[in-house]
Amino acid sequence: MSTAILTGQPVPGSSLEGDLRSLGFDVRTASGPAEAETLLAEVPSGERVAVVDAGFVGHVHALRLGLTDPRFPLAAIPGAVTAQPAGRQALTRAMARENSAAGGTADEGASARAQAGVVAVDSLPDRIVTALDADGADVHRPDLGSLVAAVPADPQARNEARQAVAAVDDEAVRLKSAVKARDGFFTTFFISPYSRYIARWCARRGLTPNQVTTASLLTALIAAGCAATGTRGGFVAAGVLLIASFVLDCTDGQLARYSLQYSTLGAWLDATFDRAKEYAYYAGLALGAARGGDDVWALALGAMVLQTCRHVVDFSFNEANHDATANTSPTAALSDKLDSVGWTVWVRRMIVLPIGERWAMIAVLTAVATPRITFYALLIGCAFAATYTTAGRVLRSLTRKAKRTDRAAKALADLADSGPLAEGVAKALRDPARRLPGFAVPALALLGGAAVVTTAALTGFGSAWTIAAAAVYAATSGLAVARPLKGALDWLVPPFLRAAEYGTVLALAAHAEVNGALPAAYGLVAAVAYHHYDTVYRIRGNAGAPPHWLVRAIGGHEGRTLAVAVLAALLTASQFTVALTVLAVAVALLVLAESIRFWVAAHQGGAPAVHDEGEPA
Repeated sequence: MSTAILTGQPVPGSSLEGDLRSLGFDVRTASGPAEAETLLAEVPSGERVAVVDAGFVGHVHALRLGLTDPRFPLAAIPGAVTAQPAGRQALTRAMARENSAAGGTADEGASARAQAGVVAVDSLPDRIVTALDADGADVHRPDLGSLVAAVPADPQARNEARQAVAAVDDEAVRLKSAVKARDGFFTTFFISPYSRYIARWCARRGLTPNQVTTASLLTALIAAGCAATGTRGGFVAAGVLLIASFVLDCTDGQLARYSLQYSTLGAWLDATFDRAKEYAYYAGLALGAARGGDDVWALALGAMVLQTCRHVVDFSFNEANHDATANTSPTAALSDKLDSVGWTVWVRRMIVLPIGERWAMIAVLTAVATPRITFYALLIGCAFAATYTTAGRVLRSLTRKAKRTDRAAKALADLADSGPLAEGVAKALRDPARRLPGFAVPALALLGGAAVVTTAALTGFGSAWTIAAAAVYAATSGLAVARPLKGALDWLVPPFLRAAEYGTVLALAAHAEVNGALPAAYGLVAAVAYHHYDTVYRIRGNAGAPPHWLVRAIGGHEGRTLAVAVLAALLTASQFTVALTVLAVAVALLVLAESIRFWVAAHQGGAPAVHDEGEPA
């Protein structure tokens, strides 16, 4: 239960107490700063507490945004301030200071964010916020937009504030703000106009975003099952259900924004389930094609590899520039200029084939065409999008005079996923690596990866040359991460390493030419890709990378690549298929068990809520 402490002069007829109770607060009244400090001390340290001026006039949604968002330890709007357990100590200090100052003066208490036309008054919550700012505390102030939040100084100002409240429909504002500010064309114009109302329907029935996320996953898995039937009716049903799953996928985020139900666990479920849904659907299409006599497992695996590498490019570039200084470039300026022209914004968002456009294309083609055509279109579209986005980011990096931080270098090193072999090489060659020119680091990763994939593709199944190429790849990848990844193009190292590992598995499984080899390879790449996505989401949530023992236990990218090459050389094609299956199961069990344990423990331990709007993936 949260507690709200009302201070200041009560206003007859005010609905403030009822509004606060509707938001889940237990309301207590203080006659002055001294009693407010006493009431604050009585609130259990593990609960949220808010201090609100009794003269507050504003929208309920303004109070909701200011006082109930779980992402911020401290937050404030004019006339109200709140603290979660992590911010209680700072709030208590600020309250004590204001109490010892005997309430301060009217000038000291003036709200810095008083609404236009409303005279500021001596408000204890606003003085507390001023004290928090003086202490250097990070106080979140939500953007209220057209919403009203004020403490009027006299009856006339109060009447004007109430008229301003009546002039704005806060439910309409709330519903509009539930939609992601930046999204793809298909999502913006074909999904969000009605999915926001589904989100409100869910909120009014007490459904949580995690429940909607789970429903989206189940719907997508049923869609994959329909696609796996291999019948035209099954394909049509699969396409319809895939769109329904995407509607629910949009709804869960809108529900989180509408009701401010953000959580660490919810962010992880939303992100990982998106990948699970898409890749399970690819597998369903491949199974359905096989029932019709068409083997498209190589195309399905290729689509998953390409899509995963696209995401790694996005993640690596963003992490490399997350807190870089002088983070500007002529290319970025041109991009901003193009965004100022309305139609170019939507064209540029569509050509990167974000999740809305991609799923719509997959759904339509599944219903009207064959799985092979669907995968051809998907591969062509994703390849063009990957080329477009990667080329733009390379140009930005080359023209940007940014200085990258230790945090960025560590994030890229974690995304590299180096195992014992690469770490040993990196340690042995650390001094020579420091003398390499800047472009050498991504070049080493690219050349080593290209060598092992090309060798696996051209020499056939079971060649000893692939083992030699994998050994060279382990050496070059170790040398690539031997020094901090702070170069202009060092963010390319993780995607090059991902492409090398996944591409080698794909090439060897395709050359095995036995039933089950490519599906087994699909399972292995899916398990490893989950580990790589999980690493990204932990870094984004400021939780650090997965534990080092886990990375070592599953071999690192170079260890797995070498292991698959050795298995292909030592085993028959049928035995290789069994070995890939065993390896896929082992990796999946390890990474899933550790990942689930981590995220559940983080959620139960009260980790800060996360809601990353991110880019349309």
